[in-house]
Amino acid sequence: MMKENQSTVFEFLLLGLPIRPEQQNIFFILFLAMYLATVLGNLLIILLIRLDSHLHTPMYFFLNHLAFSDISLSSITVPKMLMNIQAQQHSISYKGCISQMYFFVLFGCLDNFLLAAMAYDRYVAICHPLHYITVMREELCVCLVAGSWFFCCVHALLHTLLLIQLSFCASNTIPNFFCDLTALLKLSCSDVSLNKLVIFTEGGLLFILPLSSIMGSYILIGRTALKTTSTKRFIKTFSTCGSHLIVVFLYYGTLAGEYFFSSFQNPSDKDIIASVIYTVVTPLLNPFIYSLRNRDIKQALEIVGTRINCFK
Repeated sequence: MMKENQSTVFEFLLLGLPIRPEQQNIFFILFLAMYLATVLGNLLIILLIRLDSHLHTPMYFFLNHLAFSDISLSSITVPKMLMNIQAQQHSISYKGCISQMYFFVLFGCLDNFLLAAMAYDRYVAICHPLHYITVMREELCVCLVAGSWFFCCVHALLHTLLLIQLSFCASNTIPNFFCDLTALLKLSCSDVSLNKLVIFTEGGLLFILPLSSIMGSYILIGRTALKTTSTKRFIKTFSTCGSHLIVVFLYYGTLAGEYFFSSFQNPSDKDIIASVIYTVVTPLLNPFIYSLRNRDIKQALEIVGTRINCFK
């Protein structure tokens, strides 16, 4: 390990995914395809929302920010992982590692709040449709998004400031494909009790509040759907909410496993699998679950396609 003294580290070594050398090309192509699909799918959503005035609604306002957050979350980790699969050197500088951790925590937190805001938007739209316009005002939507950015920036900054106070004097090998907060804490030879306390209190609070909001919203939506006399409307509501909840359980399940139920002493392949689901699979699913199955998005795609053909 390169170091100036007992507590200064120049770089960390990312072990990456536990794959065999003969499988590297297959996994490289697989993750590259998933990453390109994530970026292109979410960029398409952002483009459609910007170009089609019919999509300038609270739901798509939140979806626009969620798509940007998913692109960022995936771009922070996947390109470096792809480089490491093909390269012999898996090192990352100390500053690069801390920066990667900061933005990963930031956009991971932002996804939490945006999913909660979208769930609340669906609750108002389905349970109180007559009051939707008055409740989901533009000012409220802007405040929800701005507040999410503010709290998530503070959240990420807090963990970063606590992390840079630690000493790393044993090993610089991270058993993951990116600089994860829990993995860095396992490497520290300092007292990390304060860091753990902040993760389980402040981090847990920012985990529980959005999840409670999401679950409460969908429970009320389900109760309203059960009262409807229209079978078609019930099936549509159940299908939409069911697909949304799949993403929520996948996202929050892996997040909880990674930060709250993972062992700080014994890293395992389960942590890496959870990280892959959290950073690669979920951002890929969001555009399909929340929009590409949506009739409004399909109509916007047809309109944009027609406009492009007219310019040819």
